[in-house]
Amino acid sequence: MILGLGVIGALALRVGISPIPLYLIAGLAFGTGGVLPLATSEEFISIGAEIGVILLLLTLGLEYNADELVTSLRSNLRGGLVDLVLNAAPGAIIALLLGWGPVAAVAMAGVTYATSSGITAKVLSDLGWIGNRETPVVLSLLVFEDLTMAVYLPVLTAMLAGLSLLNGAVTVAIALATVTVVLVVALKFGRFIEAFVSSPNSEVLLLKVFGLALLVAGVAQELQVSAAVGAFLVGIALSGELAHEARALLTPLRDLFAAVFFIFFGLQTDPSAIPPVAGLAVLLAVISMVTKVLTGVYAARRAGIHHSGRIRAGIALVPRGEFNIVIAGLAVAAGAHPHLGPLAATYVLILAAFGPLAARVIEPLVEAATARRDRNVPRAEEPAADGAAEPPAEPPVEPQPGRQAEPQAEST
Repeated sequence: MILGLGVIGALALRVGISPIPLYLIAGLAFGTGGVLPLATSEEFISIGAEIGVILLLLTLGLEYNADELVTSLRSNLRGGLVDLVLNAAPGAIIALLLGWGPVAAVAMAGVTYATSSGITAKVLSDLGWIGNRETPVVLSLLVFEDLTMAVYLPVLTAMLAGLSLLNGAVTVAIALATVTVVLVVALKFGRFIEAFVSSPNSEVLLLKVFGLALLVAGVAQELQVSAAVGAFLVGIALSGELAHEARALLTPLRDLFAAVFFIFFGLQTDPSAIPPVAGLAVLLAVISMVTKVLTGVYAARRAGIHHSGRIRAGIALVPRGEFNIVIAGLAVAAGAHPHLGPLAATYVLILAAFGPLAARVIEPLVEAATARRDRNVPRAEEPAADGAAEPPAEPPVEPQPGRQAEPQAEST
């Protein structure tokens, strides 16, 4: 199975797309109702999938520190709220219209809301958008989504567990208290955590960071808080050079078990259940593409980004991937609704594959449109470019708002 995943990953790299859709298809092919169902290794795949979720969220948390999270929350609150409303609503509305109930509606809201940080980061890197002025806006929206998930996942977990209103409120309160405590500890006492974890030996560092993430994730799960949130908070608590070293050590391990996780989700989905929801998944994907582009345009316009940069920001937010499957996996495991898994799998397949392709297609179109507009604008009124800094010989006529955010984008 793992050798097959390696072959699939190589094929995805050759085609120039994310391997996530191909991993899901492989899981569909070898799961219940597939071409050749796997009859062995079920326990390994199940445990490996859980580890995959923990590593995905741990490495995501290592991308940020507590200061960045707090700063991003303050400066991009309005754009983040627009993102939440526009992109969580389609999933929730469709689930309610289909009569799936409030629990499935909350789960589908998360499935349609969260952008894939991993795929988006790869798109920004592959297309050379890292130094563009709109990139800090995109990254700030991703940070806001991650913070929202830290609150959302405990709420969803409580609802899936069928807890009463009182017990659910207690669970959410514990989750919020945990998030608050971890952020305070990371801000005020992060150096002590880093001193405990730090080691000049890469083997010891790997074992300490991974072991701490497993421990905190397990404690979080015992407290009815998502294990994914616990791992994410451990990542946030580590910062600086230590986080960079830990991320480099954990990335191969994450890639291995994340691939197992995507296979596991595919194995849980019966391919025969996909055709009945395929049309709905396409409709939901189209709506989500429109709402994400609108989100990027709105947030980039508030930051003073010009037209082409706004479009690029919106397109970069389109891909869905790991977090969406994590949410759907929780709902499927709890038996939220039999059609939720196939719908989420098809939806993610479409956007995980189409998002990067759309970015590659839209880039030359945006450049052509910008060049045509620049030819039609008198030289004295020409607007500032969206990308890197202007040459010294041709300083911009106006100051460029949001310009100071570039160094942050590069460091991120």
